[in-house]
Amino acid sequence: MSWEKFTAELVGTAILIILGDGVVANVLLARSKAQNAGWIVITAGWGFAVMAAVYVVGAVSGAHINPAVTFAVALTNSSFGWGTALYYWAAQLLGAFIGAVVVYLHFLPHWEVTEDPGLKLAVFSTGPAIRNTVTNLISEIIGTFVLVFGVFGITAGVNNVGALAALLVGLLVFGIGLSLGGPTGYAINPARDLGPRIAHALLPIPGKGGSDWGYSWIPVVGPLIGGALGALAYQALFTNYALKIVGH
Repeated sequence: MSWEKFTAELVGTAILIILGDGVVANVLLARSKAQNAGWIVITAGWGFAVMAAVYVVGAVSGAHINPAVTFAVALTNSSFGWGTALYYWAAQLLGAFIGAVVVYLHFLPHWEVTEDPGLKLAVFSTGPAIRNTVTNLISEIIGTFVLVFGVFGITAGVNNVGALAALLVGLLVFGIGLSLGGPTGYAINPARDLGPRIAHALLPIPGKGGSDWGYSWIPVVGPLIGGALGALAYQALFTNYALKIVGH
């Protein structure tokens, strides 16, 4: 086990959540100067969050920062190994939790003045616009399919453009949010949703309400399925390039 890679995945995922959940808090929490700035601000913020995280840790761990990406790589690249996948997942979940705690602290006075508990939960985790188990799951599968298929394409040897890949992956996430994010809030990342949801449940947030655990499995299972399908589809279509993920 490489502690450098564990640390990189932890730090990268923490950066992702600090900037990603941070932009949601900026837009949703009462008396923030960015309150009501809108969906484009949120989707742009998440794209920049991914870009920043990949720039910081990509050279060390490949910047999966997402269990669905790690699952996809482990499925399609035998040299990566399931043991490595397990400690990547642990690092990602811990990093997401830490990032959520940082967001909580950064916006500390705004929790009490925000009356709607649903807005407080939305800072930490995703939820459906229309609650329907089947369609919500399908939305997360499709979104993550596009993410992983796109990441494989961006980082494939024929298109590998070094540090510019971080920008391209960030733009991909921005595009997914703009085009596909409305139905479920596009978790497309099990750690991104589960780590902060656990933080929401544990932190002393005034008037926070429940953490919606009944829905919580969808942004975990859906992205894992979608990521696997995206990787396998890319591998089937473009065999010579499917295994060349950045950092591996």
